Amino acid sequence: MLLPRLETPLLDIVIATLDGTLAELDIRWSEQAAVCVILASGGYPGSYKKGLPIEGLADVQDALVFHAGTAVGEDGTLVTNGGRVLGVTGLGRDIAEARQQAYAEADKIRFEGKHYRTDIAMKALR
Repeated sequence: MLLPRLETPLLDIVIATLDGTLAELDIRWSEQAAVCVILASGGYPGSYKKGLPIEGLADVQDALVFHAGTAVGEDGTLVTNGGRVLGVTGLGRDIAEARQQAYAEADKIRFEGKHYRTDIAMKALR
């Protein structure tokens, strides 16, 4: 699921765009809020290690995880391969709930040097 709040099938939007009927399509969005927390490599945005094992992804049940700086290591396991490693997106009734969900699920993921901002979506809560 690439657009977690989009209720209208993406294929319908693409077809309507190609057919020139997009203006006639009723595009629906979920009322839920979404918050994404980026898990970054230690040292990012400067130099950082690559090839560090990533654990805990199977434990994430209530969020969407988008891969950015990941790769499959020589032994077939998932490893870090960039500065911005994963994006963990939580959904909720409001921004506060979505934020809580994103951070709770992000904490289940482990790799050496993992760090992330702790102020994501705070402005929206003021």
